[in-house]
Amino acid sequence: MAGLAAGCGDDKDDKGSADGSATIVVDCPPQKTDNGGKSLELWNADVAAFQKEHPGVTIKTVSVGSQCDNPPDFTARLQGGTQADIFYGYMTDLDQVLDAGAAEDITKYVTADTIPNWDKLLPTIKDPFIDNGKIYGIGYAGYGLGLVVNKNLFKQAGLDPAKPPATWQEVAAAAKKIAALGNGIAGYQEYSAGNTGGWHFSASLYSRGGSVVSDDGKKAAFNTDQGKAVLQNLHDMRFTDNSVGEKQLLQWADLLTNAGAGKVGMYIGAPDTIKSIVTQFKGKYEDWAIGPMPGDNGPAKATLGGGSGYFFKKGLSPAQIKAGLQWIAYEKLTPGRGDFDYVAQKGFGVPVGLPEPLIWKPGSDVQQQDDQLKKANSNLNLADYAPYANSPVTIKTEPPRAQAIYAVLDAAMSAALTQAGADIPALLSTAEQKVNTILAQES
Repeated sequence: MAGLAAGCGDDKDDKGSADGSATIVVDCPPQKTDNGGKSLELWNADVAAFQKEHPGVTIKTVSVGSQCDNPPDFTARLQGGTQADIFYGYMTDLDQVLDAGAAEDITKYVTADTIPNWDKLLPTIKDPFIDNGKIYGIGYAGYGLGLVVNKNLFKQAGLDPAKPPATWQEVAAAAKKIAALGNGIAGYQEYSAGNTGGWHFSASLYSRGGSVVSDDGKKAAFNTDQGKAVLQNLHDMRFTDNSVGEKQLLQWADLLTNAGAGKVGMYIGAPDTIKSIVTQFKGKYEDWAIGPMPGDNGPAKATLGGGSGYFFKKGLSPAQIKAGLQWIAYEKLTPGRGDFDYVAQKGFGVPVGLPEPLIWKPGSDVQQQDDQLKKANSNLNLADYAPYANSPVTIKTEPPRAQAIYAVLDAAMSAALTQAGADIPALLSTAEQKVNTILAQES
């Protein structure tokens, strides 16, 4: 830290002084309810250990709610300038953050000293936080969507949870059997509000080989046979099979609340949603398994991937930036430490073994080290995740202006799930026009 300060001239203020000391506020720590508070205890222990290794650095953490990526709250913080010094952002947030002038260019500070494993990260993890070669944030979490299944409901319906449906046709057939159990159980459930409907429309479209936008990003590309198949399949499951439940317009917490209550047979999600079901919605790990994304009459052609990172607030001092980078490296990007300290997690009774996060280059020494540590300390049944882990699907990233596009596609998803007479071609045509307007404003 002192070496950095020596090159900073008179950079002295109450945030970062010339001797390299710095105070940074970091948001999105674990919630008090996560794993009975154990995850927050681990975070606080990590903060203390990091500060001991980095004298002069003080880390203060602040919660932004149970769902770090709540778009309305995130936007409000940006507009009010109240975001933390090191603030959480989803992979589609860069445009909004830059439009608000809310993030600092940290390019010259990202080095082998501050982020030792930078060159081992997948481009899909780094690129969403880079604009025109300038780095504004550090990605630390990545996912690929798969099919999450309720093992108990599968068995009750005479299905094998070790062999999750591999096609959308198999999903529909299994959902019908599970819904026949009655008692308010949905065989399959889907999002259709709060931008989550458009998000999952995109994922289902990718699985069929479609794209949300054209290759040049200038036109909508979803008004196709694949797009129609996404909506028609859900419409049929709702109004012909009655296998997706009558209550619709579900968002993230709504669906996972239902899942935690044992009322959902299947849904599309990443492995971390299983963790959320347990830590936030009173479910049990042993009740859930995950397989790869279904495809249309065959394996999925792709699945939607995304993830998270930390941005650096505009106006931070050099010392604060370096401290923030070192904290992220310690907590989020180093096998055996922070989020990857499986020995400590197992000792605290925190579950270890979920196939996440997808951030390391395949075959890299860091990935191999992380896999070995995870397997050596797992306290979960790894067989529940084997179908997903052993059948990787090509990950396709989210479209430009993703949240604005998702908001448009929510309308098509909600109509398909709530209107018996929904005109699917008209829904897609209307959405196409609106998305083209959004993309035209971008160019």
